[in-house]
Amino acid sequence: MLEQVAALLVDLDGVLYVEDEPITGASQAVERLRAGGLALRFVTNTTARSRDRTLAKLARLGLGVAPEELLTPAALAVRHCLDSGHERVALIMNDEVKHDFAELEEADGPVDAVIVGDLGPAFGYDVLNRAFRLVMEGAELIALQKNRYWMRADGLSLDVGPFVAAIEFATGRDAYVVGKPSRAFFAEALAGLRVGAEAAAMVGDDIESDIGGALRAGLAAILVRTGKYREDRLRDSGIEPTCVVDSIADVPALFGRT
Repeated sequence: MLEQVAALLVDLDGVLYVEDEPITGASQAVERLRAGGLALRFVTNTTARSRDRTLAKLARLGLGVAPEELLTPAALAVRHCLDSGHERVALIMNDEVKHDFAELEEADGPVDAVIVGDLGPAFGYDVLNRAFRLVMEGAELIALQKNRYWMRADGLSLDVGPFVAAIEFATGRDAYVVGKPSRAFFAEALAGLRVGAEAAAMVGDDIESDIGGALRAGLAAILVRTGKYREDRLRDSGIEPTCVVDSIADVPALFGRT
């Protein structure tokens, strides 16, 4: 299936780096993939950093990525709100990421939508209760992503998903998820590359969001054994990646780029 792949979607956290430490061989792998003629998009569910800061981090780690090559959930969330007529929103995320929502009006309430991103240790009862009340009053619940956990330098840590799930459970309403594994997220990436799903593959460390999402969207899916990868999660997921490799450093060889 990889023989017809002309474009790659590459996850960031856990694939190219873990917090501020690049994965061994990541920058060289990206260079070989570029030199081999593969079109690249760097796709992330990260909601702890703004788009500009993410680009700066990639550059600092020797992973130069052009702005048009980076796809984040924030841009899709803004588009969804504008398309839905949502003007006043509650932003449940850190102040830095709020800069990516400048086209919308942040308000205390009533609001048209509650958008949930990463708050890390600041997630707590008051934050969740405010979101709960706004959704119960009619606001749409929008999740920038719904990952269960992610890999920090000090170990696995809760991601946004568990907090979104708490609001869903309390309100009885499902969140509109804009990040992976949303089909819209993959469709946006493919549209930018101007290729069909059959000519693209996803490289990721999350068996559900990256691999499962890509396969459901019609892409090939390459799972790396770095970041949040766990053998038991792969086994229990029922998801079968197109292939599994040790790290991003092994990906170029899959396409004859050594």
